[in-house]
Amino acid sequence: MSVEQTASDGSPGGDTGPTIGVIGLGAIGDGVAASVHAAGFSLVVCDVRVEATDRHAGYATVAASPADAARAADIVVVAVVNDDQVHAVLSGPDGALVAGGPDTTFVVVSTITAACVAAIGAEAATVGAPVVDCGVSGGPSAAASGDLVCMVGGDSDVIAQLAPLFDAIGSLSVTMGPFGTGLAAKLARNLVQYGGWLAAYEGQVLAEAAGIDLSKLAKVIKASDARIGGASALMFRSTVAPFTDTDDKGLVGAMRSAAALAHKDLQAALALAGDLDVDLPLTAMTDERCDDIFGVGGTDGSTTNTKTEETAE
Repeated sequence: MSVEQTASDGSPGGDTGPTIGVIGLGAIGDGVAASVHAAGFSLVVCDVRVEATDRHAGYATVAASPADAARAADIVVVAVVNDDQVHAVLSGPDGALVAGGPDTTFVVVSTITAACVAAIGAEAATVGAPVVDCGVSGGPSAAASGDLVCMVGGDSDVIAQLAPLFDAIGSLSVTMGPFGTGLAAKLARNLVQYGGWLAAYEGQVLAEAAGIDLSKLAKVIKASDARIGGASALMFRSTVAPFTDTDDKGLVGAMRSAAALAHKDLQAALALAGDLDVDLPLTAMTDERCDDIFGVGGTDGSTTNTKTEETAE
């Protein structure tokens, strides 16, 4: 988060740059509004719930409608929940896109479908309103502290002009590509998160069946993750395609060995699950796809999904 800017009386929230509007003051939008104020920008807020706008009424302008918020702000952050709410806020002759037009830049942080992103982009283009899509990660606490991770898609010049906003609300902002890629990145990031939680669930199923205290399992997983990293540890390549003969042979060999060890461990877990009469479908699928995970699926026409004599942990 950038250094706090102050009004002429020394208090946070002076007119120090663009006026920023926040439409939707839920779990993320409420924190975004607070971070924008803390960074010293003039703030406009809009929400259908009076209690939500009341939290900011002491230092923000409360807009009666999304269109009014767009007229009053240079930048509008849309932080509502879903496709229907995004269209209700932005679309149509009485929506914020028409009201703001070319003079207002829109930043959609709602997690919505690709079809909704495309529709909003097309509608914005017809009225000349600049718009970027921005997936955010970190949850309400990161929003409130100005530490969101922002995945941004759109025109590079527009994104550059939004740097003050991203400095105010985020600890990391990464331009993912053209319009639409910001929220696509958020969906991919969520896939990793929810898939990881499913793996954690299956791990707990196995541990509970084996009579293990789940709080103890959580303790060792947290400690070991700090050493070996999480899902991003293998996300170091520019492609998920299998390695080829042109890739570094030492790296490919290391990945084959890692895949073989993973198969060994997964098959041992599945054997224990069979003994305990518990079903671990994700574990079985992971064993089947393990070569793909490590980039060695189909390499040289071979697979490592076999028994191995390697015993290193």
